[in-house]
Amino acid sequence: MSIVNEGKKCYYSVDEKGIALMEINNPPMNALGTPILADIRDTVQKSLADDAVRVVVFTGAGKAFIAGADINEIKGLKTAQAGIDFLANGQDVLNLIEKADKPFIAAINGFCLGGGTELALACHIRLIDESAQMGLPEIKLGIIPGFGGTQRTPRLIGRGRAYELVLSGNFISGKQAELYGLVNRSVPKGQVVEEAKKLAADIASKSRMAIKGAMKAIREGMLMEYYESQKNEREIFGTLCETADKEEGVDAFLNKREAKFTDR
Repeated sequence: MSIVNEGKKCYYSVDEKGIALMEINNPPMNALGTPILADIRDTVQKSLADDAVRVVVFTGAGKAFIAGADINEIKGLKTAQAGIDFLANGQDVLNLIEKADKPFIAAINGFCLGGGTELALACHIRLIDESAQMGLPEIKLGIIPGFGGTQRTPRLIGRGRAYELVLSGNFISGKQAELYGLVNRSVPKGQVVEEAKKLAADIASKSRMAIKGAMKAIREGMLMEYYESQKNEREIFGTLCETADKEEGVDAFLNKREAKFTDR
């Protein structure tokens, strides 16, 4: 199995089902800095352009998912403009994931802190090892989460819990993260990547066109007025009604057989 971007700090390999396992590997704790963000951006862009990739499972190599931003780089931010530029770059990379038309599943292992939590929140689905820890500890450094953490967190779990996580900077366990709704679910220790791959395989077996349509309806609808979002949903549904995959899916259901989608 070939590796795309081998030799960089972020790379992926894709299997015969179309599942890309994307890893960040920046020992010891996979900290995010400008060079790492550049590798992530390049690797994500390549996965989106790669027809062999249907679903991406994103995880961290070693004992951490991502344990935060590069503190030494943050130490060097001495002006407001330097801080703004640093965040604009990070936000842009994470927005690339969030706006992707292929599902990204975060398989959260070990420490997932600061920028790591923010990257996980940009993914469409999150599974976490029950022994892992999540948190937004930037407040302890006299700053705030800036890669979208103050915005995605309350939208996902509500303002009260978002205030608690951001203002305390405390870590929570995988099980607590599930309870808060910060992740989809926690899984037994050591099984998060395999569980993410199982979910990815389920998604990858569906029509690529329907997956893209569903993601577009959810992503765009969240930014629209409610009835406008329903109109958008109708239009996407109508487009899918003209596809060969819709005909195949319905025929397979009626004839009690497995559908064989062709992404047309």
